[in-house]
Formats: sequence, C-alpha cells, structure tokens
Amino acid sequence: MADQPRRPRTLNDARSEAEAAFKRTTTKVAEAPPKPARLPGVRELVSLRIDQDVLEYFQEGGPGWQDRINEALRKLAGK
Repeated sequence: MADQPRRPRTLNDARSEAEAAFKRTTTKVAEAPPKPARLPGVRELVSLRIDQDVLEYFQEGGPGWQDRINEALRKLAGK
C-alpha cells in the first residue's frame, strides 16, 4: 500500500487547537486570597462541643462564663 494522503484539517480541529493554545497562554495560577486583617478584640462566633462537666464548671461562677472559657483557652495557648 502506498502512503495515504493526509486528510485535510477540519474547522473543528483548527478551533480545538486554537482554543488549547489560547487556554495555555491565558490561564493564571490561582493565588491564595489574602488573609483579612485581624482586628483586636473582635470575637468570632463558633460552634464548640464541650463536655457537660466542663461547661458546668465554668457556668458555676455565673455570668461571664464564656469569657472565663476564653481566658482559660488563651492561657493554655500561651497568649
């Protein structure tokens, strides 16, 4: 068998090649979003599961038990 002639390019082949070349040159590497500035004294609402006996310990002192938990955690974190 003799060499078969190449089949002519179709519009879809050319379009696919052009799109691939365009994508390679325009694709940017995603950068991590900048961390927001921390404001001193701002608290964040979180959901936290605490054992009942630990919660009762902090609540025995009356109002301000959340502040006492926060203070204990800050001390444990070395801050």
